Amino acid sequence: MTWVQPEDLVGHELRQAAEDGRDARALAARWQAAGGPPAPPAAGASPTPRPELRPLAEEILDALAALPRPRARQEPNDLTAITAACPDWPRGPAPTAGRLPGEALGDAGVGESGALLDRLHAAWLGRAAGCLLGKPVEKLPLAALRALARAAGNWPLAHWFTARGVDPRLLAAHPWNRRSAGTSLAENIDGMPEDDDLDYPLLNLLLLRRHGRAFTTADVARLWLDELPAGRAFTAERVAYRNLLDGVEPPHTATRRNPFREWIGALIRADVHGWTHPGDPAGAARQAYRDAVLTHTGNGVYGAMFVAAALAEAASGTADVHRALAAGLAVVPPRSRLAGAVRLGIAAARADRDFDAVVDRLHAELGGYHWVHVVPNAALLAAALTHADGDFTRSICAAVSGGWDTDSNGATAGSVAGLLAGHPDRLPERWTSPLKNRLSTSVPSFDGIGFDTLAALTHSEAVRP
Repeated sequence: MTWVQPEDLVGHELRQAAEDGRDARALAARWQAAGGPPAPPAAGASPTPRPELRPLAEEILDALAALPRPRARQEPNDLTAITAACPDWPRGPAPTAGRLPGEALGDAGVGESGALLDRLHAAWLGRAAGCLLGKPVEKLPLAALRALARAAGNWPLAHWFTARGVDPRLLAAHPWNRRSAGTSLAENIDGMPEDDDLDYPLLNLLLLRRHGRAFTTADVARLWLDELPAGRAFTAERVAYRNLLDGVEPPHTATRRNPFREWIGALIRADVHGWTHPGDPAGAARQAYRDAVLTHTGNGVYGAMFVAAALAEAASGTADVHRALAAGLAVVPPRSRLAGAVRLGIAAARADRDFDAVVDRLHAELGGYHWVHVVPNAALLAAALTHADGDFTRSICAAVSGGWDTDSNGATAGSVAGLLAGHPDRLPERWTSPLKNRLSTSVPSFDGIGFDTLAALTHSEAVRP
């Protein structure tokens, strides 16, 4: 069982301590003296288990958790403190008789309701297409991603990845993601295969259908235990799942021996919260917060709030991508690392017309983070969306071509750009036709569902009294 072995978690927690300013030098020295391994560089487990180190690993993990957090004031965890730290926290739309604030646009009349349905359909398709584009190159180094695309005549990236015409020696040196190549290369695509970047929106749609906007974090936990196979959860989500099975209650599920609590997992769960709050980024952010704190803290939570708010603004039908990103930034504490990274991504994209140069700058400044950490990926997402200026193909291709968590970044970029396109027919057919309006998933009752049906279900929650 990967992502949960204590001897693998210590290295990740030491890295997290260095990032958030805790002084872990004495504990790091103790771990190294005992022969403790560093964090696995990419995968969820070291090549060789070290069960003899587990008692010490558990002790050190608990000691690391007790260290003071120097950045606690700049990066608060409580929602009230987060809101107070954001001077530009957005105001919600004015309540309308008989409707919640989040429904002010979605329930504004037959015409607008139909337009929202079209936007949501495009968002679901965009999320799937962007995810699928990034799947075969997930975990690959940036140089390998670029080499494979160039070898196929696909750079700057503009089409699906393919092995056709690529030198076998290059493929042997840089193999595709082994779990994805069979379903996500151009020659293999046959509908949308399962991916956690689509599983979590399905779960959150199910969450809203069962509990409405007033759901609690405990409701999220119960839903996962009922509907999410443990093997489909990774990093912080898998640790939180383990904690639930150990009897740990939220929000402690996010902090107990969980070094992945500032990684990207909560961000990839945020779409439905934004989609169902058109024109209400504050409401979307608050809803995303209640979901995120099951598994994440600090910047991990801010990533979810950022994306939810940006999507809510884009779902209004009146915003461009730059206004959407500004709405997302408005719900993030401005002195946090997440806010700084997003500002860096936007500034870099505005300063250089060559997106490869933008990516190189981000990797130079943020490459010390793990490739699944939310901070560098949020910076890349913001840069890609800014540089593409609303264009769908450029949005998903820029997000994927920047490396790091390619399928997750492609998915979120596609979600935003799909909303901005406003209608599924405005998305290029080369991205939507291979999806065949069919999504595979292990989330019960959703396997094989069409994106048009998902849009209708999401629309029902967006306008639900």
